[in-house]
Parts: sequence; structure tokens; C-alpha cells
Amino acid sequence: MKVMLVNGSPHAKGNTFLALDEMRKVFEQEGIQAEIVQVGSKAVRGCIACRKCNELGKCVFDDAVNETAGLFEECDGIVVGSPVYYASANGNLVSYLDRLFFSTKFDKAMKVGASVAVARRGGLSATFDQLNKYFTISNMPIAASQYWNSVHGGAQGEAAQDGEGMQTMRTLALNMSFLMKSIALGKEKYGLPQREAWAPTNFIR
Repeated sequence: MKVMLVNGSPHAKGNTFLALDEMRKVFEQEGIQAEIVQVGSKAVRGCIACRKCNELGKCVFDDAVNETAGLFEECDGIVVGSPVYYASANGNLVSYLDRLFFSTKFDKAMKVGASVAVARRGGLSATFDQLNKYFTISNMPIAASQYWNSVHGGAQGEAAQDGEGMQTMRTLALNMSFLMKSIALGKEKYGLPQREAWAPTNFIR
């Protein structure tokens, strides 16, 4: 099994990384391959709604989105971590996720998603809610922990001092591992849930 952990911080080894790395250790103990992908420091432009991905099978902008799309398709779960900027996720990460989820046309149903927010003090729950939207629109179950998935830390390395936050990360990784394994067994026995054809309804006709 595979998990993709997306580091949305511009600091490759900062507090967001520490939170994700704590999860990575647990995944590996559970026999799950885990890879941290650094996105926050890369130049990622926003979606321009050109819909060329429908023709090309990939985003028209060839950057981190296309580089990691294959890994996203292969993985059984994805963790998205972000620092908090003005009570929301890093703009680079949001642009990346907008394009990653829209341009990849494979079925994401039953891949497990989890989001992690890291901040000095506030805005964590707003960022947590924002990131979860990508999963809930994609038929992806969300892994939970003993608290909202957040870690406190301002200066680089301070996240390691947040004992409860790091415990929350370990619990999240354990719960996510259990959920991914359970879904894999469920697929073998029952298959995926039956799906109706999508029935889009525009408010203006």
C-alpha cells in the first residue's frame, strides 16, 4: 500500500514537514510505503479553467501537478499538510490541489484523505476544513484522529515540542492505516459502492 504526503510549506524541513514525517514513521511501521512530496516551495500557477486536461489527459501546465499525478493515482491515501496563512492554506498548495484534483480524471473513490494544519497559534480549524473539501467532493473517506489534525509551532522545529499535536499525528496515521487496509479488504469482498451516473444541474440554464 502507498500513501502520498504533500508538504505545502515553502520550508522543506519546517514544522509542517515534522508533522508529516511523524506520520510517515507510523505508516512505515504499519508496512505502508509513504513518500513526502515537497510542493510549497515550487512555482505552481493557478487553474485558468481552460479545460485542456479533458483533451490532454493531464494539466496544460507541466509542473509539480503533472509530476505527481501518477503517484496520486497509485496511492491508497493522501495526506495534505499546510502552514496557516491568514486562516487558510498556502496559496501554492491551493493552486496545486485545484489543478491536481481537476486535471486527474481517474476515479478517486475510496482513496483515503487526511489534512494537517500547522500554525503558531490560530486559523488551524479553518485551514483544516478548507483542505478537506478536496476529499469530500471526490468520494474519498476522511481519516480522523483524537483531535482536529493540527500541530502548533512558530519557529522552525517548534512543532516537535507540541506533544499533543505530534500524538495526534501518530494517531491519525494509525487510524488512516486501519481505514486503508479495511477498504482494501472491503473491495476484495464487496467491490466499490454502486454509483449512479452523474446528474449535474446548473442553477442558470
